[in-house]
Amino acid sequence: MTLRTVFGPFGPAVSVAAFCAIFGTAPALAAEAEAEADAEAIVAEVEAEAEPVAVSVQTAQPTGPAGAPPSGFSKPVFDETWATIGLGLGMVPSYAGSDDYIAFPLPLIVGRIGGVGISPNGPGFVLDVNSPKPAFGPRKGARIAFGPAFSFRNDRNNRIRDDVVARAGKLDAALEVGGNVELALPNVFKNFDQLSFGVQARWDVLGAHDGMIVEPQITYRAPVGRSFALQVQASAEFVDDSFADYYFTVSPAQALATGLPQFRAEGGLNRIGTVAILTYDLDGKPLSGGWAITGLGGMSRLLGDSADTPFTAQRGDANQFIVGLGMAYTF
Repeated sequence: MTLRTVFGPFGPAVSVAAFCAIFGTAPALAAEAEAEADAEAIVAEVEAEAEPVAVSVQTAQPTGPAGAPPSGFSKPVFDETWATIGLGLGMVPSYAGSDDYIAFPLPLIVGRIGGVGISPNGPGFVLDVNSPKPAFGPRKGARIAFGPAFSFRNDRNNRIRDDVVARAGKLDAALEVGGNVELALPNVFKNFDQLSFGVQARWDVLGAHDGMIVEPQITYRAPVGRSFALQVQASAEFVDDSFADYYFTVSPAQALATGLPQFRAEGGLNRIGTVAILTYDLDGKPLSGGWAITGLGGMSRLLGDSADTPFTAQRGDANQFIVGLGMAYTF
């Protein structure tokens, strides 16, 4: 019943769009999702065992100290410091706009260390410096999450399957650094669910595209039964002229090398997308940590000049898909 495995592929940039929706996406605040989902597990366990422990289904208030599980339960793995590590395999386009798909490893690290939450951000991570302590009851009131965001982009840097596009030359890898802010609303449709509205802005600091990316995101997550958790996210990506020119312009030299027509790209709305992530806790005891399996699927649509560039319009497809499956261990 945990959202512990949101994998971030260290592959083509299109995977950033998917996972930061991925899908990056604002990224899942894993620590809060863990605590909220685990609270429902506590209530269910108490009711199933029919023990005389005073727990209210409506308020999920424990009999012990505030923020602690009911008496008689072992200490949960989710406290001030916990971590999830995992590995999966995903199929992603070989570059943003490609219709060729390649297999990529999807590594994961997520957790809470010293009161700071860490979540995947596509091929990168985001920190939540306002990460809440685990709570074993429905949270009350909205919460603001904020912190720095980092993302690595190596679009058209390697593994370009299209020979024509490959003749346009490899691009440099970019490291994008910025910030993330998110408004989280708990218990919107049911206890222990969460609806979040966020936005992330990042700038390239390695001198590759030298541009700026802004990504608004809407995320909904909720436990489903005792062992499953579902997260659905919709996102968009806005880019500036520098970004668009670097990835989508076909220069005279590139036109000569590839046979594609010249094209000058400008910034704007670059992509919209959605992704669904389903996680299954293998032992059915989310509080104990351990192993979980996650599957995901998503689609994004390139728009504007990212769709009109010959790299996409003539050699690829504006519709981009991603699927993945992985395992992770929480301790």
